[in-house]
Amino acid sequence: MNLMEVMSKDDVKELLIKGWMTHDAMWFYNCLQECGMEATNKINRQAVRMMSMIEARRITKAMGMDKVLTFNDLVKVFEEGADLIKARFMDFHLVYPEKNILTWEMPSCFAYDGIKKIGAIDAYECGIIERLLGWLDALGVSYELSPAGRKCMMHEKGSCRWEFRFKFE
Repeated sequence: MNLMEVMSKDDVKELLIKGWMTHDAMWFYNCLQECGMEATNKINRQAVRMMSMIEARRITKAMGMDKVLTFNDLVKVFEEGADLIKARFMDFHLVYPEKNILTWEMPSCFAYDGIKKIGAIDAYECGIIERLLGWLDALGVSYELSPAGRKCMMHEKGSCRWEFRFKFE
């Protein structure tokens, strides 16, 4: 039996993303044990930002897009990209309430759940938001982010919501 022949495209995607996220969780846990929370937060945020910049460039290249020039271009990249990187267990939504505004909403969070299980949630700084920030940096898009700071909003407020304001014409 060949798994690639019997698994659906979505099931293959799910399996690969779960493997990547398991690696990420194990890396975080081992770094925490070796380096402590302050260093782990810093390294994690930097690694996620750098990885996501490469990821965004690869996705836009695959889309045949050289540059993001308009808000509609950005929406297209985020929607196509989210379709590629989002697994079923990732509960997030991209909402565009008006031109030049993107709201990231996460009613539940797998990272929060995992960090809470290992007892480090009080000091955890969100690595997931760094993925979006890395994409925007790689795309050369100017933005304002609200709220400021990097603490886990799921822990502090019971939900995660970030608003990005862009400066497209």
